[in-house]
Amino acid sequence: MSTSTHPVSDGLVQISSVEEIIRQRVAEERARLEQEAGIAQKHVQHFHKPIERPFTADQRSKTTLLFGGLTWKHEKLVHGALQGLGYKCEVVPTPNVRAFQLGKEYGNNGQCNPTYFTVGNLVQYLQRLEEAGQKRDDIINHYVFLTAGACGPCRFGMYEAEYRLALRNAGYDGFRVLLFQQGGGLSQGEAEAGLAMNLDFFLSILNGLNMGDVFNEVAHQVRAYELNPGETDAVLDEVIDYMHEVLKKKSPWSVEAKLGKLASRMPMKSAVEYLGKFLEQLYSDEYTEALNYCRNRFNSIKVDRLKVKPIVKITGEFWAQTTEGDGNFNMFRFLHKEGAQLIVEPIATWINYLIHQAIQETSDRRGLEEGATMPPTWRLDKQAKIEWNYRNKLLKLKAAEKIFGREYQKIVDALGGTAHPLVSQYELQRVAHPYYNSRASGGEGHLEVAKNIYYSNRELAHMVLSMKPFGCMPSTQSDGAQSAVVAHYKDIIYLPIETSGEGEINAHSRVQMALGEAKAKSKLEFKEVLQKIGKTTEELHGYVDGHPEMQQALYRVPKYKGVVGTAANFAIHVAEQMGATVPYHQETH
Repeated sequence: MSTSTHPVSDGLVQISSVEEIIRQRVAEERARLEQEAGIAQKHVQHFHKPIERPFTADQRSKTTLLFGGLTWKHEKLVHGALQGLGYKCEVVPTPNVRAFQLGKEYGNNGQCNPTYFTVGNLVQYLQRLEEAGQKRDDIINHYVFLTAGACGPCRFGMYEAEYRLALRNAGYDGFRVLLFQQGGGLSQGEAEAGLAMNLDFFLSILNGLNMGDVFNEVAHQVRAYELNPGETDAVLDEVIDYMHEVLKKKSPWSVEAKLGKLASRMPMKSAVEYLGKFLEQLYSDEYTEALNYCRNRFNSIKVDRLKVKPIVKITGEFWAQTTEGDGNFNMFRFLHKEGAQLIVEPIATWINYLIHQAIQETSDRRGLEEGATMPPTWRLDKQAKIEWNYRNKLLKLKAAEKIFGREYQKIVDALGGTAHPLVSQYELQRVAHPYYNSRASGGEGHLEVAKNIYYSNRELAHMVLSMKPFGCMPSTQSDGAQSAVVAHYKDIIYLPIETSGEGEINAHSRVQMALGEAKAKSKLEFKEVLQKIGKTTEELHGYVDGHPEMQQALYRVPKYKGVVGTAANFAIHVAEQMGATVPYHQETH
């Protein structure tokens, strides 16, 4: 019996054996060199985002949606809007120092205090549900938390991971956290998702937030001058409850509701659906009528606008300038007790800022959609495509900016027209850019610097108070730029306050010192106005007593050039109504 050889196969085996020997010797030599150098080779396990149990549409009826982190006015109105969309929902209460401590206990080191407050607040809420008798597994399975998501050079981009870490460390591993992205557009949910983040969702949320902004500002305006302490808060509670029910009973517009069975045979149904929802938002007067009722309730409050008070504009990091609890040392309540009138920052400014930044980025990246460089000039087809994409995207963003501003102003007008309109983002960019590059993102970007200049130079506030987290890098950058602003604009009273879970007494003391200067400024202004109009406070009070409409909370007082305070502007206006010639001119904007 003869045997055959396979030289090719034997050659491959020999080659494979040689390669294996080489790899082995290389590994041995690497290990020897690492040992001599004292380098311990470790297995690297890269982080992977955990796969979370989905929240599906069939779970909606038995799952409660949790949210929070704003003022109680915003939260109550958003609660009504979500209920109107068919969700079970609850508001997580305003964070307190105990929440801050829980956030530090269960979260990472080195986070900003809004992270600790908000993350710890969710843990505290779940612990209280458990203490009330609910089983931990039921809490994990029947509750979800909704929050905003983001990315970028701010710790806000890591909030999702912090929530998950703290929940796991506190024993609630598997609790679901849902995100809606700030730049994610009007449709972020899957078809079978338990939370449908679609046009109805965002329109309802934006309406609730915008109403909360205007109610919040109007309440601060009125509370400063009310004749009967506590009356403003009582009316505010009433009208927020009323608007909560209005939002709750509002059903989203749909083709089916309007056309019934005919809707199933309609061509381009989805396009008609979108158009119908937008048109109803723009032209329906349902909210306007309800807000007019709220306006009349506010007008039942009697005020004395001749009380001299400094106007303090609140700016700073988003959460620290918005929350109304321990997270900013209960600063709004403190300033009110100290005799100040507040101009709070609307959430709408931040939304408008995001739209503006998207417009700016679109303009800056013009021509880069198809690659790093523009195509050759002779490729007219590619040139035309790039230009069309650019103009189409820019037009949509500018339309969104215009519509959003219009809808906000509609609420302002329906509620009496005394709240400030949204400040033009182009104006804020113009005044801030010489001090803080408007392309620098992270945190509030250039807004902190811009608002300080804008509200001081436009004679809208005697003092600007900036609330920010301890150790917040973007806010620290802004403070560095503010030193140049204050050096340039000598009359500005600007005070930055870093907040944390501690230090309330020190913060209040610093605010009192700056507020003392603002009070002196407002009193001197009022004294000079009285001298120029030739009237006494008694004469002005006598005229106002004879004209009850001037004591209404939402009576519109003109703004006069060169005058900041409400009392000073009102004195000039009353003198004009009395027939006096005054050396002041009304501002038209």
